[in-house]
Amino acid sequence: MTHMKPAAVQQWRSEGRIAVWLHIPILQSRFIAPAAALGFRFHHAESDSSTLTLWLGEGPSRLPGYATHQVGVAGAVFDENTRKILVVQDRNKHSCSSYSEAGAETTEVNKTIPGSPASHYLGKTVMQQTLKNMWKFPGGLSEPGEDIGDTAVREVFEETGIQSEFRSVLSIRQQHAQPGAFGKSDMYIICRLRPRSLAIRFCPHECLRCEWMALTELASTQNATPVTSRAARLLLYGSREGFDKIDLTAEELPAVYTGLFYKLYHRELPDSYRTMAGLD
Repeated sequence: MTHMKPAAVQQWRSEGRIAVWLHIPILQSRFIAPAAALGFRFHHAESDSSTLTLWLGEGPSRLPGYATHQVGVAGAVFDENTRKILVVQDRNKHSCSSYSEAGAETTEVNKTIPGSPASHYLGKTVMQQTLKNMWKFPGGLSEPGEDIGDTAVREVFEETGIQSEFRSVLSIRQQHAQPGAFGKSDMYIICRLRPRSLAIRFCPHECLRCEWMALTELASTQNATPVTSRAARLLLYGSREGFDKIDLTAEELPAVYTGLFYKLYHRELPDSYRTMAGLD
C-alpha cells in the first residue's frame, strides 16, 4: 500500500470497477494515510479493523452506508395466573448514560426551562430526565445475530434471574439523533414474555429494586417511565380482551438468499388467509 501509485486507480477504472473496498486490520493502521491520499474514505470501523471505500463510478457514491441504528429490547414478563408483571428500577441510570429504556425518556423541547438539567446536542435542547427510582422493564441492547425475542429473554435473566419465554412483540419505539446512541437512530422494542420461574435474584450492579407488581398498579402509577406505562396499559387491554388484539407474533420464513431465514412479526393471520383456500 505504501508503494501504491495513482496508476493503480486508473487500472481499476480500466478494468471496469466502480468501487473498491479496503479492509485494514488495526495492527496495519499505518496503511490508512496512503489509502486516503488515493481517495479512499472511511466506511466503518470495528474493534479490530477499519473498512475504507473508493468510489470509481459516475456521480455520487451509490455504496450502501453502514449501520445507523442500535436496537434495544425489553421484556415485559407477565404472569397470567397472578396478574403481576416483572419490573425493575435501574441503579444510577440517566437518560444519557449507558443504554436502557432511558433512551426513550430524552425529551426534545423548544427552549431550555430555567433551572432544569438540559444540554445541547446537534443543535437541539434535550432534557436529561433522571430515571433512578422509576419502574421499567428489564432490557438492554441486542447482540449481533441475536433475535429480539432471545435478547428479551437473556436480558431479563441477566438482570432479574427470572427464566422466561418469548410470546410476542408489543411495541416498537423509534427515535433519531439519540445522545445515548452516539447521535444515531435508536429502536426500542418491548416483548411480551411468559415466566418459567418466579423467584427473583436480581443483579445488584444493574438494579436498585426488582419486584412482581400488579399490572393495574403499573398501568396507573406515576412512578413509571412513559413507555412502560403505555405498554402496561396495552397489556392490561390484552389480558382482558385477548392477547390476539395486541400481539405481533413471529413466523420464520425463507429468505431470498439460499439457506437463510428471517422472522416476520405481525398480527395473527387466520388459517384461511394463510392458505387462501376458498378465498377469491
